[in-house]
Amino acid sequence: MKSCLILIVFVLLLLNILAGCAPGPNQSKGMAGEHEVVAGFWLGLWHGFIAPFVFVASLIKSNFNIYEVHNNGTWYNFGYLFGLACFFGSGGNRTARRN
Repeated sequence: MKSCLILIVFVLLLLNILAGCAPGPNQSKGMAGEHEVVAGFWLGLWHGFIAPFVFVASLIKSNFNIYEVHNNGTWYNFGYLFGLACFFGSGGNRTARRN
């Protein structure tokens, strides 16, 4: 009985921590940024591809951002994730060769 109670408390604590990490709405979505541009798919693709390099540079200088908040939403996010996937690769082809 005591281990069940500990498990329930642990699960509730974990859910609370994960809920605190959930992203909120983007207030700048659809609004033009400082260059009077709303980032779309192609800019998201580019930002996803250069994200690892920008992350390293952001450790040195504090004025670099990895993600453009002035975007058009779904298409920017898709381009960003696709750019990350193109940079890191999928690794699925190595798994298929082992079998």
